[in-house]
Amino acid sequence: MKILKIFLVFSILGCLSWPSIQGDLTTYIVQVESPKSQISTQSLSDQDLEGWYRSFLPNTIASTSSNEEEEPRLVYSYRNVMKGFAARLSAEEVKEMEKKEGFISAWPERILSLHTTRTPSFLGLQQNEGVWRHSNYGKGVIIGVLDTGISPDHPSFSDEGMPPPPAKWKGKCESNFTTKCNNKLIGARTFPQANGSPIDDNGHGTHTAGTAAGGFVKGANVFGNANGTAVGIAPLAHLAIYKVCDSFGCSDSGILSAMDAAIDDGVDILSLSLGGSTNPFHSDPIALGAYSATQRGILVSCSAGNNGPFESTVVNEAPWILTVGASTLDRKIKATVRLGNKEEFEGESAFHPKVSKTKFFPLFNPGENSTDSDNSFCGPGLTDLSRAIKGKIVLCIAGGGFNRIEKGQAVKNAGGVGMILINRPQDGLTKSADAHVLPALDVASFDGNNIIEYMKSTMKPVARITFQGTIIGDKNAPVLAGFSSRGPSIASPGILKPDIIGPGVNILAAWPTSVENKTNTKSTFNIISGTSMSCPHLSGVAALLKSAHPTWSPAAIKSAIMTTADIVNLSNESLLDEMLSPARIFAYGSGHVNPSRANDPGLVYDTQFKDYIPYLCGLNYTDRQMGSLLQRKTSCSKVKSIPEAQLNYPSFSISLGANQQTYTRTVTNVGEAKSSYRVEIVSPRSVSVVVKPSTLKFTKLNQKLTYRVTFSTTTNITNMEVVHGYLKWTSNKHFVRSPIAVILQEPETPED
Repeated sequence: MKILKIFLVFSILGCLSWPSIQGDLTTYIVQVESPKSQISTQSLSDQDLEGWYRSFLPNTIASTSSNEEEEPRLVYSYRNVMKGFAARLSAEEVKEMEKKEGFISAWPERILSLHTTRTPSFLGLQQNEGVWRHSNYGKGVIIGVLDTGISPDHPSFSDEGMPPPPAKWKGKCESNFTTKCNNKLIGARTFPQANGSPIDDNGHGTHTAGTAAGGFVKGANVFGNANGTAVGIAPLAHLAIYKVCDSFGCSDSGILSAMDAAIDDGVDILSLSLGGSTNPFHSDPIALGAYSATQRGILVSCSAGNNGPFESTVVNEAPWILTVGASTLDRKIKATVRLGNKEEFEGESAFHPKVSKTKFFPLFNPGENSTDSDNSFCGPGLTDLSRAIKGKIVLCIAGGGFNRIEKGQAVKNAGGVGMILINRPQDGLTKSADAHVLPALDVASFDGNNIIEYMKSTMKPVARITFQGTIIGDKNAPVLAGFSSRGPSIASPGILKPDIIGPGVNILAAWPTSVENKTNTKSTFNIISGTSMSCPHLSGVAALLKSAHPTWSPAAIKSAIMTTADIVNLSNESLLDEMLSPARIFAYGSGHVNPSRANDPGLVYDTQFKDYIPYLCGLNYTDRQMGSLLQRKTSCSKVKSIPEAQLNYPSFSISLGANQQTYTRTVTNVGEAKSSYRVEIVSPRSVSVVVKPSTLKFTKLNQKLTYRVTFSTTTNITNMEVVHGYLKWTSNKHFVRSPIAVILQEPETPED
């Protein structure tokens, strides 16, 4: 029996928003004095008041009325709440305005969200608008979560405002759990049943369920960070919980049993934030279960794994699975360490006590001159160094088999007053904001090395840790998480994996217990990281699309998510990896999920289930292996097999040498009945991409049209390398982008 890992990296989060940039202009809120002739603005007419406010605007826009095609520069005139106005201005215009008499101050507008786990707002989900409104918040859709169980009394799982489950629902709550279920939590089962109750003793399952479909809960925070209203991605979707993991791990037998039950129960989406190592699909329990689920019309969303940034570490990579990698939000929970030499290093932490901002403490490195390797990682043996550690800030290296919270507890037990946790080099700038038990922060490896060098340079090294809390506005977001597993896939290199990335770093969601040791509330939350966290975000998005488009197949939903994804960040630059270098396509797949665009994709690649058979035969599976996957006898000798890249998938992943390769794709019109799409191509370097026909003209909904793509090299290839581009079908209203990953193969050297 295999034991599968839960894809989780402990970390932390917060909430607010960034200035809304419209072109080169930003909306500023400007505060001014009342006119000298008036004691207050109350006695001014609206016209006089606006005239006073316009006098602060640059002359070129104050005296001219707005062109109808342009947004007005003066956005709001305030009368009661303050003396001032809001206007769309450049930074230079604000500087000029500061010189005018009566000017007090100006600051960029902040877009204030619901103060949720931040991710709904970051993903463009707004109450009573867009995809949330169109999908009715996922109403009527059932998400099955295979995880560590659930904390049923948490307010995230209240059924206030929830309708009863659909008539098709055949699931159940186990006998010892019946009173805990309601119209939100409609099913709860344990696999194997001998393990007892579906109650979550770990926290992971409660967190993922809350992320996917938790209801609105006010006052969500961790140590005061991210204080606001928490909500899942599909808050009106129903939840069916299948506990498949315990303190020993997640057995594949239990997972398969749970998936089997979920298919019978009538779930619409299956969310699995767990996995093992890569295997051929015929011997991969999740791929097996997902194949059957997909055949029944159930979309299966899985985490890609936490073994990044190393290549070919992605798991759950079957083409019938939505494979989800992880990225950051535009929010940080900032903490800073200042050294005695005045150097400062930025980190993250959810711990936010009332700490003196002026007092420095001695630094101590337990790994220096130590024969116990565990000391560098701040294991439990740190208490042996209590005399040296007492009253000091301790340096700890990430890893070593101890989680981040345990390290802090070991430092605290040894008498330490703080901890600087130094990340692994491969983590780059991906930092965890954990709910520590003492003042602590997480810093990048290179910053940690600088701190160690400082300690070596002085006889009395000192430092202080300060906490700035929630900071919004990282224009590099979304950034690839260092831990997020990368492709290319080992099981099927001809399918680009991961499919998509979504928020997975420092995510706030429901937790069974208070990390702050509060005993008077059930509204408890935690902030953690991993592809385990990005997976339920996509499960929630899939639920929204299923609710809005109930006839769409799992393949159509996947396609809609993939072909509308973002491949640029908030600065409109290419996505970056954990080192802030341009990310490789095998890190992000199709890009970062954009739910609003996915709700109206125009065209979809609706992979026919029967097409998986010639695809699997093309992987050279034996008849026995095919039988184990298909659950029926199949002879590949009687099937015309196809290469992997010929599967009607929304992306391309090929290995290209001297010979050109041609593949076909079929798209289905789900947009406007009469529509015309023309192809745009961004060719990978050294690769020619030719698409025929170059225009697709549709006359009705659900019409299918086919095109051909031919790939060839344009130069002699001397070294193997990965290049990428995309092809995009564009109409007056939609664009449908398919990423292209090419591994250029150097020619084989003939033998003498």
